Amino acid sequence: MNAMTTSPYAWFVEHCRRGELAYQVRVSDGRPVFPPRVVAPETAGPLEWRVSSGRGRVYATTTLHRKGEAPYNVALVDLDEGFRMMSTVEEIAPEAVDVGMRVQVRFKAGEGEEPPFPVFVPVSGTGA
Repeated sequence: MNAMTTSPYAWFVEHCRRGELAYQVRVSDGRPVFPPRVVAPETAGPLEWRVSSGRGRVYATTTLHRKGEAPYNVALVDLDEGFRMMSTVEEIAPEAVDVGMRVQVRFKAGEGEEPPFPVFVPVSGTGA
């Protein structure tokens, strides 16, 4: 897949299929950019793809309760590389997700034809 001729979304999905959390940086100054775009915000300059370690901290969190469904968490996660994304933290009760909690990305299979997508799980221990 050629990053110059493929949509940013398709390129991101291809990385997800490989189990990689991809993001972009501005070529001019290395500033992280997410979600993926065709050109850099503010400068309209070129972007370069990178792969994140997938580790970060919960910046904000909420638990949603839909009638007839189990509650679930929605979180903003600040990745160590300097970008923020919205996702969910799994493998613990939604109410147990705390601001500042260290998390690691995992990829969940999409339903039907949907591609895999990133979710997060808590990192064991406190110093991770």
